[in-house]
Amino acid sequence: MIWPGKVEKLFAPGHPIPSSTHTFAATFNKNYLHMKSWLIFSIFILLASSAFAQTAARTKQFNLSGGLAIQGYDPVAYFTQNKAVKGSAQYAATLEGVTYYFASAANKDLFYKNTQKYEPQYGGWCAYAMGATNSKVEIDPATFKIVDGKLYLFFHTWYNNTLTKWNADEANLKSKADNYWESVFK
Repeated sequence: MIWPGKVEKLFAPGHPIPSSTHTFAATFNKNYLHMKSWLIFSIFILLASSAFAQTAARTKQFNLSGGLAIQGYDPVAYFTQNKAVKGSAQYAATLEGVTYYFASAANKDLFYKNTQKYEPQYGGWCAYAMGATNSKVEIDPATFKIVDGKLYLFFHTWYNNTLTKWNADEANLKSKADNYWESVFK
């Protein structure tokens, strides 16, 4: 029987570790490091594939022209200037496959600080069409509305302004648009 205090002396510095214990410890450490490496690698692959899938879904479902969102208009200007302002390639930023142009470096910085706030709803498609007909319809960047801190864009020609139709039944159309977009963009 080993008495208290004797166990610590068995494995204290300067005392040899029994070979069976040494073999077990070496094997355990080797297996542990191998499992840890595989775990880190697996997490990296999972994150990379998830990011790739998200980017692919965004580029497929968002309203883009050559990867460019909002026809080159600055998404931040809608909030800071309350109007549509054409952005510049000089201040371009790409977020998960979607490129936005900004009118200034300051707007680009604001965008990166809160991308969820500044990205248009429904991938930049017409909010009215999304709710009324479950369809993706082009927009007029100058026709927009900010609701609860979110940017909604609308189709508008000289004979058809979908923003006025949206305003007439906003709660119902927004609910339908939210549901449809969620089914399309998962």
